[in-house]
Amino acid sequence: MIRELMKSIREFKKSTILTPIFVVGEVLLEALIPFVIAQLVNAIQDGTGISSILNYAWILIALSLMSLLFGYLAGIHCAKASTGFARNLRADVFRNIQKYSFSNIDKFSNASLVTRLTTDIQNIQMAYMMLIRTAIRAPLNLIFSFTMAIIMGGKMALVFVLVIPILGFGLFLVAKTALPVFRKGFPMIDAMNNSVEENIKGIRVVKAFVRENYESKKFHGDSENIRRIFTKAERILAFNGPMMQFCIYAVMLFVLYFGARQIISTNGTELGIGEFSTLLTYSFQILASLMMLSFMFVMMTFSEESCQRVCEALREESTIQSPENAETTVENGAIDFDHVSFSYSEDAAVPVLNDIDLHIRSGETIGIIGGTGSAKSSLVQLIPRLYDVSKGSVSVSGKDVREYDLTVLRDSVAMVLQKNVLFSGTIEENIRWGNPDATIDEIKEVCRLACADEFIDQMPDGYNTHIEQGGTNVSGGQKQRLCIARALLKKPKILILDDSTSAVDTRTDALIRKAMRTYIPETTKIIIAQRTGSVEDADRIIVMDNGRIDAIGTSEELLKTNKIYQEVYLSQNKQGHETIDG
Repeated sequence: MIRELMKSIREFKKSTILTPIFVVGEVLLEALIPFVIAQLVNAIQDGTGISSILNYAWILIALSLMSLLFGYLAGIHCAKASTGFARNLRADVFRNIQKYSFSNIDKFSNASLVTRLTTDIQNIQMAYMMLIRTAIRAPLNLIFSFTMAIIMGGKMALVFVLVIPILGFGLFLVAKTALPVFRKGFPMIDAMNNSVEENIKGIRVVKAFVRENYESKKFHGDSENIRRIFTKAERILAFNGPMMQFCIYAVMLFVLYFGARQIISTNGTELGIGEFSTLLTYSFQILASLMMLSFMFVMMTFSEESCQRVCEALREESTIQSPENAETTVENGAIDFDHVSFSYSEDAAVPVLNDIDLHIRSGETIGIIGGTGSAKSSLVQLIPRLYDVSKGSVSVSGKDVREYDLTVLRDSVAMVLQKNVLFSGTIEENIRWGNPDATIDEIKEVCRLACADEFIDQMPDGYNTHIEQGGTNVSGGQKQRLCIARALLKKPKILILDDSTSAVDTRTDALIRKAMRTYIPETTKIIIAQRTGSVEDADRIIVMDNGRIDAIGTSEELLKTNKIYQEVYLSQNKQGHETIDG
């Protein structure tokens, strides 16, 4: 796990190495200062002159300034290394998430991935900062102070040897008990974030049904569960403080009692006042180091689960990857489904798609119609390999989609989904997703074809109008037309419209379909629709029912032969039955 995380240090190795070096210098100087003070106290006791005292003063000032400089440099490089490491780690996780297939994302959930990118990496950053500074400073300070304490106080310093094992055993018990509790808490944070994300996305529905109080109570329940579990963990970790305080005061009482007794009984021959005061100083430094180690131990315990969760996201490999020696050219938009079956889960009892055998010529316009749950969207998602088939094969331009480089394959397919997505930025920036190198004239042309220019021109800033996150400041129909324009700008080999004109009127729908026929005549166009009017002029119409192809034909043919198409047509067109029956 540590090796996996350390790969993200990269260009911050220098700061990572320099931080401990400066810490060593800082700690060494801090350990020398009490020693010099002891010499000064003894010199004063012996009646030294002012010049000797000033010499000691200059030495102490120099040591203090140098220690301060080393501490400052250690802090600067530690901050640089830890924040840089966190930035790289966050980028590495995000980059890996971009490679995930839909099934990978379903495994983690959106909220869990957001938590791993934010809270968990923040915990790791804090742990890393302590690792390269505190984890070096505290043990070294402990060793140096203990060594100097033995030099100054002799056998009396051995009391620290007795304290350390007691503390170590206590910390081990605390960690062993607290870590499982922390592990229970992080999935609860994921669940709460998921609830928040769901609430914000559906805020219009929440307000429309006046469910604010219900959502608030639900959030309060999730928040209370998190409070309860982390309070339990913190209570366990709280034993760390009293245990440390007990050891600190026990050592201080020991040093004060036996040190004072030794000075009085020997008249300062075995232990002088200077050595005794320095021994007390080293005692404070040793115990402060133990406190630092204790705090670092708590932080490491807390962050261990975060490390595991981030490593899970880093190690996850996409279930869909480009093959070796992949095909890098898509010649045309011909599509072949060869006895395809598909399930979202390997354990599914019934496949979503069952024995689909379909052949689409390049440049053909295909309509797909069917009831809710008939697997229309599932069918087209197999074309750009958003999912892999369970059985059979899907081919584009005569080659199995699994033979193509993923970037090449998906770059040749443009999809306008049911849930249209716009990103925060200007209208122009959103359209450029189709082609980053497009000119403004090309952008205006596709917007005209998608009938989007009529509302863009009415906006104060035109194509520079800012789109809010998710496109919340434009209507559903406007959003659909912008997404269609974005897809047209791509000039793909295959264009898939997944019920993407449902929010526009029939006249605009017809104009968009006409524009597509003239602008991209050689592109294979697949139109999924609920309205028969959106597909009646297609070269062929596929009628889906329960994951199977029920019929294929033109609108006229299906009106005569297919009951499903007849029922849909009649429900949307209230003309008499005689026309069809005849």
